[in-house]
Amino acid sequence: MKIGIVGLPNVGKSTMFNAITNAGAECANYPFCTIEPNIGVVPVPDERLEVLTKMYNSKKTTHAIVEFVDIAGLVKGASKGEGLGNKFLSHIREVDAICEVVRCFEDTNIVHVDGNINPSRDIETINLELIFADIETIDKKIDSAKKKIKADKKYEQELKLFERIKSTLESGKSARTLEFNEEEQEILRDTYLLTLKPILYIANVSEEQLANPLKDENIRQVIEYAKTENAEVIPLCVKIEEELASLNLEDKKEMLDALGLKESGLDKVIKASYNLLGLMSFLTAGEQEVRAWTIKKGTKAPAAAGKIHSDIERGFIRAEIVSYNDLIKEGSMNAAKDKGLVRSEGKDYIMQEGDIVLFRFNV
Repeated sequence: MKIGIVGLPNVGKSTMFNAITNAGAECANYPFCTIEPNIGVVPVPDERLEVLTKMYNSKKTTHAIVEFVDIAGLVKGASKGEGLGNKFLSHIREVDAICEVVRCFEDTNIVHVDGNINPSRDIETINLELIFADIETIDKKIDSAKKKIKADKKYEQELKLFERIKSTLESGKSARTLEFNEEEQEILRDTYLLTLKPILYIANVSEEQLANPLKDENIRQVIEYAKTENAEVIPLCVKIEEELASLNLEDKKEMLDALGLKESGLDKVIKASYNLLGLMSFLTAGEQEVRAWTIKKGTKAPAAAGKIHSDIERGFIRAEIVSYNDLIKEGSMNAAKDKGLVRSEGKDYIMQEGDIVLFRFNV
């Protein structure tokens, strides 16, 4: 699963990407520094794994992962090919969700492409370009549906759906602001609309703004815009995150304590991105390895077993499950079994966040 980091030039995208991944993506104070996207795979922070590793004295600990893609800065006119518009649009089509970085801090040493800080204007610049690109896509779908209706009336439903989306886009709203039933979602699966992708907003702030973000006008602009899309906003200071990323665990904790923070902003971004994609983790634990396995929310036990190995899904018998909280409370698997907290679940069981599982199978 890929998260595309987008924003105007010079808002802190590549600096944030560097801090998230420690991948050393080039970062400079001029537009279009990033041309080809930088890609980094990062572990999803999960304190449960460390606890289980100690409990089982495991030889290996494996986190779930999320892939971040640092995409070139976008400017007005991108949908018509301005700047690196065509590259931007092609790269963003390839990601599963969008992480939009919005500059909220003032700094005369870092140029802004539009000359001054105005978060709501900056968000609209990007989102309108995505809307314009989607209108072009949806127009083609409408033309195609009209031709198909002549041969088959079932395409009338598609036409109505596409026209409803076009009307929303032309009003300046993203397609994600609409609700769709299961049948409509299936129709839209292969449309690759940019404004249908789930989105997370990152307000890049100064250290002073971070101390009381809700009192800052620039940050409030981002929050108000995000509300229209039911999207989450995470305020973070990219400069602080860059420094935190360079520290060892002990020094990092000390700095977070000094700042009055429980976790880094980037840990919040990674967790929120994982959730944005509708993902969750189930866990396996033993002496050899403690591991988080990534599945879509709503996945049934056999399909979850298939994440480990296709043979386990094919020969699935049952899943023996204990919740993480129950296991930690009782202190061991044997104690949890004695309390009747280890359940035997069948093929229709829907996996829950934090299930610790042993799959029984026969092939």
